[in-house]
Amino acid sequence: MSPETTQQAVGYPALFVLVALGALVPVIPTGALVSSAAVVAFHHQAPYGVLLVFAVSALAAFTGDLALYWLGQRGVRSRGGSRWLEALRDRAAPERLEQAQTKLDEHGVMVLVLSCLVPAGRIPVMLACLLAELPLRRFARGDGPACLAWAATYCLIGILGGSLFSEPWKGVALAVGLTLLISTAPAAWRRLRPGTRDTP
Repeated sequence: MSPETTQQAVGYPALFVLVALGALVPVIPTGALVSSAAVVAFHHQAPYGVLLVFAVSALAAFTGDLALYWLGQRGVRSRGGSRWLEALRDRAAPERLEQAQTKLDEHGVMVLVLSCLVPAGRIPVMLACLLAELPLRRFARGDGPACLAWAATYCLIGILGGSLFSEPWKGVALAVGLTLLISTAPAAWRRLRPGTRDTP
């Protein structure tokens, strides 16, 4: 096997596993992972390499979301709840959950598409869907387009990083930097905005 074939045989399954786990474990920076993979694919593989990164990432995100939603449903139906449901509650601020419930009432499950593109927006909407007791199939209908939009966004960030630099590591650094900026900027803005700081 050629080095490129070996890299693909290892890289795509690893990308799938890490992105799917990232839906369950919040510490994995899946956006940065997808952007970095897109940079590497842009530089070292045929044009279809970025398309494969997009397809694998979207499928992995969809699989992870469905697994998390299924685990959350078990918690909603049981008397004592579950650690997965409690973990979702802990990761969703009350005001964000209230906003998500309002948007879910107004727009249905398609609000998932926007929530995946907003930093820290996915969990409140998913929790709102769980509390509204939406069936898994209906959640999947909204989550599928959301995962496609999410994967496309971070692949585009990777293509941008890859096209600006001839050396892959520089493209990866830019893609990771942009991804981290996107994920942290809204929270930093809320903290710095006048009137949002706590008064002593």
